[in-house]
Amino acid sequence: MILKVKVPSPGESINEVEISSWTVKNGEFVSKNQIIAELDSDKATLEITAEQSGIITILVEQGVKIPVGKIICTIDTSKIKSDSEILHQHNIQKEEVVQQHNVCKYNITNWPSPSAKKIINENRLIINNIKGSGKDGRITKKDCIDFMKKQSCNRSSIKRPLSSLRKKISDRLVSVKNQTAMLTTFNEVDMTEIILIRNQYNPSFQEKHEIKLGFMSFFTLASIRGLRLFPDVNAMISSNRENKINFNYFDISIAISGPKGLMVPVIRNAETLSFLGIEQEIMKLSTRVKNGKISIDEMIGGNFTITNGGIFGSMLSTPIINPPQSAILGMHKIMNRPIVIQKSIKIRPMMYLALSYDHRIIDGRESVGFLCSIKETLENPIQFLMKGNISNIPKILEL
Repeated sequence: MILKVKVPSPGESINEVEISSWTVKNGEFVSKNQIIAELDSDKATLEITAEQSGIITILVEQGVKIPVGKIICTIDTSKIKSDSEILHQHNIQKEEVVQQHNVCKYNITNWPSPSAKKIINENRLIINNIKGSGKDGRITKKDCIDFMKKQSCNRSSIKRPLSSLRKKISDRLVSVKNQTAMLTTFNEVDMTEIILIRNQYNPSFQEKHEIKLGFMSFFTLASIRGLRLFPDVNAMISSNRENKINFNYFDISIAISGPKGLMVPVIRNAETLSFLGIEQEIMKLSTRVKNGKISIDEMIGGNFTITNGGIFGSMLSTPIINPPQSAILGMHKIMNRPIVIQKSIKIRPMMYLALSYDHRIIDGRESVGFLCSIKETLENPIQFLMKGNISNIPKILEL
């Protein structure tokens, strides 16, 4: 029996996908439920699995764009692997492991000389790319210098087509710049109180719930308070540009970096979640993004976005709005800096905050007021997030 494998619909309004990679070779035996290919759409990545075991025939090459519903391969389910074939494949894999082991032994034997090793470490060179001319192929200092000279003269370039997802991201970013009146306002927040709470309660929080108490739950809850105080930040302009839509719920998008680029999944009804609920939801979405499992439905919607450039070391940035939303909050790296407190200079862990907003719908008063409310909440978390009493913290953290 020949099983035809067609491109499933990744979601509403998606008519075309791209074969980003085949995880098997043409003519290879595939097992039921084995992942055989990855497809890229302009919104997400989709994995294709084999519905039955058999021999696969690939009909569409990697990198080709195809419409939804098209046949990309067939699986001959009548061809089942014999015991001898399974043993043969096992022996081939075993031989590959032995060969890799021998290569490792060879590389260890031909280790660089001390002076060469210093150059390799300082310039972050890849040892396997350097051909040794010393005894038994040992890499010398001269080999490293000659390799770097050759590399400095290498002016070649590689041209690769953009994936559908990356092209869609670029189009959206350009449209934001062209179709919104985007401005950014800044403030700074003293993270002392947040850090004290995390240092004291994170060990027991992690032990009980098997998840860390992160900064993002504090920022999410602080954002919800700010959105309640300044409802126009939790609004957007309708697609026909005739109406303003204010939302009475709080779907918070969280920017997460993954192998396919920056994804922005949504925490639905974040106002109904506790610290624990938010941390669990972020962990779930983050894991799905990093494993390439995130779905389109998990990224659709969202009223307001939080992005944390601080995890990459960013000290200050102007985050770009996630359309059709009207604002995005940018977190940054926490730095110990001298600040004046009651006419005295103190060293405090400070973070710059940035709010990019669409000036067509949000005025300066709302944008500055919203960012000041975030600062107020984070600098006084017991008052605004712990019901005004330090004794409430264990209960609120569900300890």
